[in-house]
Amino acid sequence: MFGRRRSGSHARDGRPRPAEAPGPDLADDLDQSAAADAAEGGPEFGGGPWDAAEAYPQLDRVDLGSLLVPVTPEYEIQIVFAEQQGAWVNVRHGDSQLQLQAFAAPKRDGIWPDVRMEIIAEIAGAGGQSQEREGPFGPELLAQVPAQPGTPSAGLIPVRFIGVDGPRWFLRALINGPATVEPEAAAALEALIREVVVVRGDHPMPPKDLLELRLPAEAAQALAEQQAAAAAEQGQEGQQGQPGQGGGGLPFNPFERGPEMTETR
Repeated sequence: MFGRRRSGSHARDGRPRPAEAPGPDLADDLDQSAAADAAEGGPEFGGGPWDAAEAYPQLDRVDLGSLLVPVTPEYEIQIVFAEQQGAWVNVRHGDSQLQLQAFAAPKRDGIWPDVRMEIIAEIAGAGGQSQEREGPFGPELLAQVPAQPGTPSAGLIPVRFIGVDGPRWFLRALINGPATVEPEAAAALEALIREVVVVRGDHPMPPKDLLELRLPAEAAQALAEQQAAAAAEQGQEGQQGQPGQGGGGLPFNPFERGPEMTETR
């Protein structure tokens, strides 16, 4: 979990702030502006998501490889690794959650229209339902999905699918919790999406391939130390129980949620 406070030395448009009047945290900006922006037709914080080649505002962001994500104490940010779904960034704000994934896309045509059709079909096949609507980022999906995958009888929960086509990349966002249906709760997460930076890289990739996510250097080092300590402990136990034999492999599943969340400030 990453919780660094940004310095407040730059405004959203990138211009320096006066030294005697540092700016508030991003989340504070969002909370104070939510009601006014909603009255004007929806939140319009920032101009992103941004491409790494653009002159984007200099906020405090955590480098997660293909995604640079804004950081303030009000957001809890995690990388989640799953064997079947790959990796995604999970952002918690209050009782709502935002999942972010970036994918490769063609140079000219966006893939969000095709991805929407795939999501609609998948939701219907799972016993849920969805409807397309216009959102702050363009067409999006408001869906009802099974609370327990594969068990429609367990009831349905609301989720939002947001897609943004960029230059050779596609950013998919999934929102659940109160922000799915409550504008004020949604404002903070929508504003964070507007300040995400996508790092596509120059290497060729097939469309729809997931762009790589990685832990920041500090978190990766902490995780390596945690693995080494676990291996040493298991080795000692193995030597005590079976003299002459090593302790075997690490008791660590790289796809298990939890060990990658190593930093709290």
